[in-house]
Parts: sequence; structure tokens; C-alpha cells
Amino acid sequence: MIKQGQNTDTNQPAALVEVRRGPIVESRHRGHVVAVEGDGKIVAHLGVPETVSYLRSSAKPHQAIPLVASGAADRFGFTPQEIAIACGSHNGESVHVETVAGMLRKTGLGADALKCGTHEPFSREVARDLRERSERPNVLQNNCSGKHTGMLALALHLSAPTETYDDPTNPVQLTIAHTIAQFSDTPVDEIAIGIDGCGVPVFGISIHAMALMYARLVAPPADVDKESRAACERIVAAMTSHPEMVGGTSERFDTEMMRAARVVSKVGAEGVYTAGIPPCEEWPRGLGMAFKIEDGEDRRARPTVAIESLRQLCVLDENALDALASYAAFSIRNHRGDTVGEVRPAFNLVFN
Repeated sequence: MIKQGQNTDTNQPAALVEVRRGPIVESRHRGHVVAVEGDGKIVAHLGVPETVSYLRSSAKPHQAIPLVASGAADRFGFTPQEIAIACGSHNGESVHVETVAGMLRKTGLGADALKCGTHEPFSREVARDLRERSERPNVLQNNCSGKHTGMLALALHLSAPTETYDDPTNPVQLTIAHTIAQFSDTPVDEIAIGIDGCGVPVFGISIHAMALMYARLVAPPADVDKESRAACERIVAAMTSHPEMVGGTSERFDTEMMRAARVVSKVGAEGVYTAGIPPCEEWPRGLGMAFKIEDGEDRRARPTVAIESLRQLCVLDENALDALASYAAFSIRNHRGDTVGEVRPAFNLVFN
């Protein structure tokens, strides 16, 4: 028997989320989901796992591996909080601005060295305060400022030009591309290269390869060099010990997921999500999970699919599900405030 919401065409994106109003499904969000072990074995999937998309900000923990593995993080005395923010898409709160400013002071560079640009802070409170004061956002409030500061530190450590640290041919970006290739099992010349919202290279690989990267982040294979293995351990510890640096002090999904469960959680733009589950009773070799919402929806569809996927993978217990309940499904209300529908998961993973 076909279960509700299960896609029977393996060559098409799967229906993952239903938007119901009254008795009918008004909209659906479709996409591709896959969970793998560190050897690439698929344990569960839906849709087409070999679909290629950009990692976007889901690449950040792996973009930070060379920063740690090279010795640059230790050279500049970066703390676990600073390593975490180098992996994060932060809210632009004062704690984030101060942390990035401290990292820059350690490198001897100023904020003018950052090439990530500016945008309104993700924190609604901080953005509102700026508007009320008629102030423009600054570069330290950019959600990628920690990542860019890490790249500048790596450039200094490699004696690479800091003025072009964002260029695909700079040693910083070449080193990062090699790391992406190593952890994803995708040859460098087969990785699609675009430019991310913050101006640095962004990597296009399969959803399967994204999941593999996270399986190897939480449980690096024996053939990974010892420096990179140690870097993975430090990055996982930093992110999970300081989740407020990855997202924010409140109202950020990655932060709440890592507070609720033993998971490395990282969102990416355009409906991308990646997670690493460290070795545990259910998954003794660890697990990587990734998905892409085909239409790029990342507010109501992405958290719904992430929680339901991890629930079906037996990663989230009842306490975690309770803590994440506000992200798991959403009511649809009319302008009077009446509940007239809901957004809910509508899929069952296919387990191999």
C-alpha cells in the first residue's frame, strides 16, 4: 500500500509539504531528501538524490575546515565561539558583531577588509532598532561576516593576498574547493562554481554529496588526514556548544535544533538543509542528511521537512520534538486571526 504523501515516481521530486485550506490541498512544496552513512551508503531517500544544487550556507562548516586544519585558527587564538561563528549565518546581534570584531582585531585587519557586503540583520529586533534610528546596517552585521573573517585569517596564514581572498583563484578558495571535493567525493572539476550572496564561490554538488559531507563531518573516515579529522571534531564541538553563534540567541532554526538534539544543523539559502548526526545508538557510524526544497521555500517548508525527516530517522526524541514544535507545522490564519488551514509534512522516507 502506498502511504499518504509518498511519491511513486523515482525520477521526480517528491511532494514533501502540503498547504491545506479547508478540505483541499491548496499548494505543495516538492523536493529531494537523502540520508547517508560515511561510506556513501544511502539509508533513506525521496525524490532524486543525485539532483545538483548549490550548497549555499550549508557549506560554511566545511569552508572553515582549512581555517582550523591549517593552524590559522590557533595562530590567531580563535576561541570555540569564534570558530562557531565562522561556520554560522548569524543574526547580526551585538554578541555576533562583537565576536567578529574581536576576530578581526586578532588578525590585525579592520572591517574594511571584509568583502561580504551589507544587508538588513536577520534579527528582527536589531533590524527594527536600526530603522528607528535611521541607521544603515554595517558589514559586521552581515550573516556571513564570521565566515569572511575566517577566510581573511586563512589568507594571512597562507601568505595569500587578502585583497582578493574572495576570488576563486585565490589560495584560500582553492583550498576550500579541495576540502569540498574531499568530503563530498566530487572531483574539483565536476563541482559547479557560482557566486554566493556574500560574494565568495559557492559549490554545486548533488544532494547525495551534501549529505555525505555531513556524515563525514561528524565521523571523518580513516583516510582523511589527521589535521582535518581534528578540525572536524573542533568544528562540531564549537557549533553544538555555541549554537547561538551559528544562528542567534532566539528564533533561529539551526540554534533551536542544536539546543534540542545531538545534531549539527546548518541551513542554506533557497531551501537547502544539511545535518550531521554523530555516532549514536541508532546510527553507530553517524549519519548525514540533506534536502533541497525545489521551489526554494525556506520558512515554512524547510523546518517542517527537517524535523519530520529527523523524526523518521529516529534522531529526535519526544523532548526534542516538543522543543521544536513551533517549527514542525504552521497554522494558516485569515486576517481576522481565525485558523483556516495548516502547513504540514506529507511524506514518508523510503528506507533502503
